[in-house]
Amino acid sequence: MEAFSDDVIAIIITIMVLELKVPHGADFTAIKPLFPVLLSYMLSFIYVGIYWNNHHHMVHTVKAVTAGMLWANLHLLFWLSLLPFVTGWMGENHFAGLPIALYGVMLLMAALAYQVLQRSIIVSQGSNSVLSQAVGRDIKGKLSLFVYLAAIITANFCPWLAATLYALVALMWLVPDKRIEAVLS
Repeated sequence: MEAFSDDVIAIIITIMVLELKVPHGADFTAIKPLFPVLLSYMLSFIYVGIYWNNHHHMVHTVKAVTAGMLWANLHLLFWLSLLPFVTGWMGENHFAGLPIALYGVMLLMAALAYQVLQRSIIVSQGSNSVLSQAVGRDIKGKLSLFVYLAAIITANFCPWLAATLYALVALMWLVPDKRIEAVLS
């Protein structure tokens, strides 16, 4: 499960970077029109890194993989696989309302899928499992869902506020989640 997920995530990053177009010119004015595309790529790259890092730690708590975990993992990878599309659309349209709202829907669905995977592991491993102890009440995970919802709602009338909210959630998760590391050690 871990190796397959790592491969899919590497492909997602590759697809995103291949969407970046080389500027025609050798000065900063050539890069200026590409700034929204670069900004959306950077945000999405950070999100992929966050998911990869936390997924890596979470999978290390698993003693035996079940069919439910495999399907939950595929569910997560499905939503993450849409990241190159929504990233490109958001960047190409300079953070317009609908693309940024759809970006948020994808983030929300990926977060929900991650929670489904997390829950399937806890159910399989037991309520006293390493992951269950590490996650606890998962306040950060639940808060992320509410911020995504707020950003989706505000995207059409204030797209930059929505983008800022997405960046805040990323900042909240940027530091690797030490809960699992602490319980494992």
